[in-house]
Amino acid sequence: MIATPPSDARLYLRPIWFIDTPVGLEEHEFRRLAGGLIWFQGVEVRWVGGDGSTGKIQVPVHALADWQGRLSDAQLARVEAQMAGLTAARLPLSLGERIVRFDTPQVMGILNMTPDSFSDGGKLIGDAERAADAGFAMQLAGASVIDVGGESTRPGAETVWEGDEIARTVPVIERLARSGIVVSIDTRKAAVMEAALAAGAGIVNDVTGLTHDPRALEVVAKAGCPVIIMHSPSAGEDPHGGAVKYKAGAVAGPAADIAVFDWLEARIAACLAAGIERTKIIIDPGVGFGKALQDDTRIINNLALYQALGVPLLFGASRKRIVGALTDGAPVEQRLGGSVALAQAAITQGAQIVRVHDVQESVQAARVWRGLRDAALVAL
Repeated sequence: MIATPPSDARLYLRPIWFIDTPVGLEEHEFRRLAGGLIWFQGVEVRWVGGDGSTGKIQVPVHALADWQGRLSDAQLARVEAQMAGLTAARLPLSLGERIVRFDTPQVMGILNMTPDSFSDGGKLIGDAERAADAGFAMQLAGASVIDVGGESTRPGAETVWEGDEIARTVPVIERLARSGIVVSIDTRKAAVMEAALAAGAGIVNDVTGLTHDPRALEVVAKAGCPVIIMHSPSAGEDPHGGAVKYKAGAVAGPAADIAVFDWLEARIAACLAAGIERTKIIIDPGVGFGKALQDDTRIINNLALYQALGVPLLFGASRKRIVGALTDGAPVEQRLGGSVALAQAAITQGAQIVRVHDVQESVQAARVWRGLRDAALVAL
C-alpha cells in the first residue's frame, strides 16, 4: 500500500515517469501535462509536516483515486487543485493581432538597454534604431516575445532612476510595437511599466513579482495586461539580497524548490486579489536570484513541480552563472551550449516559455524537440 502523509502535512505534486507517447495506453494510465506534448504516468508527492518534517512518495496515475481517499479533506482539496493545475491547458495570450500559444514551447528574446549588461556589455544602449533592429532580428529568428529592459539585475548592479530607465526602453518599444511585435517590459518600477505599456508593450515582466513598487499591482491590474511573476528573495533595491539557506527539514525550513513554490503560490493569490486574471499570470522560479548553485540545480531538476500552479511557466537561465559553475568557469561569451542545454531541460519539463539571449539556436532546439514529439504520436 502506498504510504499516507501525516494529516497536518502540506502536499506538493510533481509529475514523474514521463513517456514518449501515449499511443497504445489506456486513458487511466497517464495524464497530459498542461495541454502540451508531454505525458506522465505518475506523481511524486512531497510533504512538509506541521513540525517541519518532510517526506515523499510516488503514486501511479491509475492509483491516485484510491490513494486520495485516505487523505484529510484539506489535503484532498489541495491534491485535486494541483492535479487540475498539472493537466489544464494553458490558454493563449491575445495581444492585439498577435497570439502567443502555450501548447508548444515559445522563445522570448532578451534585449538589454543597459550600459552594464553582463551579457552584451551595453552594446545597444543609446541607439534605439540599432536596438530595434536587434529585436526585429530576434523576431525573424523565431522569438515570440521580445523582452526589453533598461536596468541591469546582475548581482551588485546599481539602481537606475526610473526616468533613465524610461528613456532607455520606450523608444525601442515604440519601434518594435509599431511593427506588430509582442514586447514585454522588464522592470520592477510602476512608472516604467506605465510608460512602456503606453508605448506599446503588452506584457510586464517583474523580477520581484510585483513586490518592489507599492503601485505595481495596481498598474498591472488596471492595464489588464499579462504579467510575469518572478521569484526573488528581496523586494528591496537588490533583488539578490536577503538570500536564504534553503534546506529540507525543521531547522532551516523547506528546500529551495518548495520555498519558491510557496512564494509563487502566494503571489498568484495576491495578483488575483488585486483583480489580475489568472489567465494573464505567468510564473518564473528566478534561477540565479539569491540562490546557491545547489538551489538552482534542485529547482531545475524539479521544474515540473511548478506546473501544479496551473499557469504558464517561464524559464530563464541564459548565460547565467550556473552555466559557468557547471562548466569549469566558462565566461559569459562562451555559455551558448550550456544555455541551450538548460532551455532544453526546461522544455522537457513543460516550460511554456524560455527566455534567452541566443534566439536562433534556442528556437532551433525547441523546434527539433517539437518535431520529435509530433513523431511520437504516430503509432508504429
